[in-house]
Amino acid sequence: MTELKALLMDMVTGGTDTTSNAVEFAMAEIMNKPDVMRKLQQELETVVGKDNIVEESHIQQLPYLYAVMKEVLRIHPTLPLLVPHCPSETCAVGGYTVPKGSRVFINVWAIQRDPSIWKNPTVFHPERFLDDKWDYSGNDFSYFPFGSGRRICVGIAMAERMFMYSLASLIHSFDWKLPEGETLDLTEKFGIVLKKKVPLVAIPVPRLSNPTLYE
Repeated sequence: MTELKALLMDMVTGGTDTTSNAVEFAMAEIMNKPDVMRKLQQELETVVGKDNIVEESHIQQLPYLYAVMKEVLRIHPTLPLLVPHCPSETCAVGGYTVPKGSRVFINVWAIQRDPSIWKNPTVFHPERFLDDKWDYSGNDFSYFPFGSGRRICVGIAMAERMFMYSLASLIHSFDWKLPEGETLDLTEKFGIVLKKKVPLVAIPVPRLSNPTLYE
């Protein structure tokens, strides 16, 4: 029972604000790029239709949405320094000695914005992921937003479904605009979990053909 409680606590604490923050960054980036919004809505209209709501079964048929998710996790990784690691024995990494018991942080935020790896690294450009060259299995140390190795995030499958289903529903069901006189701020606030410095405020405008779908 203790182990079950610990597992459920990890799912709640590790999979709530992380996902909501990622969706918030995604909405901000999408609203800042109207062409990305249009492409997403066109894909959703083709797969889901304007007389229907998004279902989980649609998720695997949305490659552009999948690319958007990967790009959000590249430019705004949920855990910018990942989970801290601690070597059980003194070891050498890249010519440096890492003493036993050290606390090691991996700056994945900087790695995924490295201009020697990524073209225009600070630009939100989902198309860079449409060729399926990059995944988040942790096998490529140029892109590993969920970590790597034996301590890779165990909630990848849940995070993927929650993120894509939530974002697809928001983009498909509504058009979005900023309040009068507001400007979009993409500034980040660093912490264990990456957050927007200024919370996103957006106004939804219904776009589905049947009003009863919102009930």
